[in-house]
Amino acid sequence: MNEDEWLARRFEEHRGRLRAVAYRMLGSLSEADDAVQEAWLRLSRHAGRDSEAGEIDNLGAWLTTVVGRISLNLLRSRATRREEPFDVHVPDPVVSPAAGGDPEHEALVADAVGLALLVVLDTLEPAERLAFVLHDMFALPFDEIAPIVNRTPAAARQLASRARRRVQGSAAVPDTDLPRQREVVEAFMAASRSGDFDALVAVLDPDVVLRADHGDQGPAAARRLRGAEVVARQALMFSRFSEFSRPALVNGAAGLVTAPEGRILSVMGFTIRGGRITEIDIVADPVRLAALDVTP
Repeated sequence: MNEDEWLARRFEEHRGRLRAVAYRMLGSLSEADDAVQEAWLRLSRHAGRDSEAGEIDNLGAWLTTVVGRISLNLLRSRATRREEPFDVHVPDPVVSPAAGGDPEHEALVADAVGLALLVVLDTLEPAERLAFVLHDMFALPFDEIAPIVNRTPAAARQLASRARRRVQGSAAVPDTDLPRQREVVEAFMAASRSGDFDALVAVLDPDVVLRADHGDQGPAAARRLRGAEVVARQALMFSRFSEFSRPALVNGAAGLVTAPEGRILSVMGFTIRGGRITEIDIVADPVRLAALDVTP
């Protein structure tokens, strides 16, 4: 095995973790893949300069900080370019068959990284998001996070603390019993199909939030609705599509893929707490859905 092959093998050992870091930072699967690829290029250049990548004491930590720095720059650039001008943006969903069994997807959304949590992370300042993700989700010490955000370790700790308060204040811990989640989603769909408004309201939390992201079709296409009766009425408006909805795992939780005539129309992720639906996140942007390569 030559040095290039050895380096590539070492990098592949860390790819899954790096992609998970970038996905939590960016909420975009394509950007996460770009960040991981850029990390590989930087590692290759580093090895070429120093002749020996083995000089890196802890390759995993080194790569994690590199991906963190790349992701931070992407977040700052995104904010500068105002790429997301509309009121609602739902991060890219990770969609798996209802039966599960996709190790790559399971690793990507481990630790209950649902769409609702990613929506909250999107509200953080880039430096706060980085400090929280790298420390709270990947156990990177603050003295390694500090140089990435150009702060002292104490200041990096404060960034993570502020982010943690925002996250904890915005989202209670969802139900983790997958069979129970599926029962609730099935009850939601049964009520939608039958046009039973009262049954829909009963399965929704009184303060349920629905977020629908249709891409760049204009402000009217990006919607946020709140309240059980409002969301129930919306569900009834689109009940004609319910017969084309099939169960799936969306970020590791019960969800739905709607595909009339085999064409992906939407991916729906549900957050369930106390046996009721508290959040519904819908991605219906045809460009992003095509990029996700979801199988109907």
